[in-house]
Amino acid sequence: MESPSPKENYLSQIADHAMVTFGLEPVFPPDAMKQLQSLLGPAQDSSGDIKDMREMLWCSIDNDDSRDLDQISVGEDLGGSRTRLWVAVADVDALVPLGSPLDLHARKNTTSVYTGVKTFPMLPEKLSTDLTSLNQDVERLALVIEMDVEADGSISQSSVYRARVVNKSKLAYNSVSAWLEKKGLLPASAERIKGMDGQLRLQDAAAQRLRERRHEAGALELRTIQTRPVTENGQVIDLKHEDQTRAGELIEDLMVAANGITAKFLTRKGFPTLRRVVKTPERWDRLVALAAERGTKLPASPDSRALNRFLQDQKAKDILRFPDLSLMVVKLLGRGEYVLDKPGEIPQGHFGLAVKDYNHSTAPNRRYPDLITQRLLKSALVSAASPYSLPDLQSLASHCTEQENAADKVERQMRKSASALFLSKRVGETFEALVTGASQKGTWVRLLKPPVEGYLAQGNKGLDVGDRLLVKLVGVSVEKGWIDFAKVNG
Repeated sequence: MESPSPKENYLSQIADHAMVTFGLEPVFPPDAMKQLQSLLGPAQDSSGDIKDMREMLWCSIDNDDSRDLDQISVGEDLGGSRTRLWVAVADVDALVPLGSPLDLHARKNTTSVYTGVKTFPMLPEKLSTDLTSLNQDVERLALVIEMDVEADGSISQSSVYRARVVNKSKLAYNSVSAWLEKKGLLPASAERIKGMDGQLRLQDAAAQRLRERRHEAGALELRTIQTRPVTENGQVIDLKHEDQTRAGELIEDLMVAANGITAKFLTRKGFPTLRRVVKTPERWDRLVALAAERGTKLPASPDSRALNRFLQDQKAKDILRFPDLSLMVVKLLGRGEYVLDKPGEIPQGHFGLAVKDYNHSTAPNRRYPDLITQRLLKSALVSAASPYSLPDLQSLASHCTEQENAADKVERQMRKSASALFLSKRVGETFEALVTGASQKGTWVRLLKPPVEGYLAQGNKGLDVGDRLLVKLVGVSVEKGWIDFAKVNG
């Protein structure tokens, strides 16, 4: 790839090149754009079986800069620490029918790709951030997942149906979390809506019960370090460390519950499902050894409850190194994948979430498997045949897994390139670091500040994961995303 001139956005060009390299389309084809131009407004439907839920106190909670709003939520206090929750998911299929040019492009990439310097949306922004987004104060069609959460965090009843909804308050993770934890004021978007403060507390309390129930069942609580570049005029001016937040956990808990309900609903209706699974870890023996090195004995057979107890113990003992331990556990668990679950089959389940029934259904603007599930749900609701054949779903499961892996590679490449650009003027400086990987292939370290990972090119003898050391930055390659360090003796 030729180097761009100084006036060009170097990182943007690297992102475009990475998309093509890993088999993804960085631009929308002409026929998809032609279809987009024909869409003049949001989807309309006068069917009598669509509920009117526009007056409820719906809200969205997402990243500060998110504009593709896939879901909104609302709750009702049933008394006795029982809560009825509703999650509404944008009806994307209503404007992106199966087999249309926009659908074929979405099927090619299968996901939006967020590089930090440039976003490659699965659907054009006219759709994903406008016509099919659950934006504040506009009416939209949605699929609604209803559930009753009991005092012990169990779900006693659930249902799925179509509805008209209006998002009353667009909120963000950081400000909602600060308010829930009594560290900040109620966000202005919530303060202007009477009763929204109580709504947020109600949803948070129900989410905490759902989470506690999942952890009792063995759901793993992991904490990996996530960074995203802060750019200005094509230059990386900072690397922002993104921590898990209480509001982020709230939405995660609601989405896990909703995705479980949609999987069970389709199974009850005799439909195939595209399940999201993390299989029982094949490298459980290495996890056992990892725990033994830290004084904990795990059972010989995979046990998510025992693994989670070990993780909680390690988090309490050493919060500094816990993200690196979490990363090692994630790698040993193996990647998530999409699989076809045919009617009558026993689902494989999701080891990390400790659930048997789980698919992706709550983000159809940015993930193609969710759009597939939405079409299956809409067909099941009217007792129509599945819009997909079993061979097509089998092929799509493999394709979506492959393309998700490709998107991850693009995003990882861009994190490395952005970090390399950020550090490019600091070659020769010394940093505190932790060893995050040590094998015959090489040794990797993560700086404590800024939280950047790189290769220890010199002085790796005798080091092991978790060791703390001083390193000197000896070289970077922005285009390749390489960051090389050398150990500083003493």
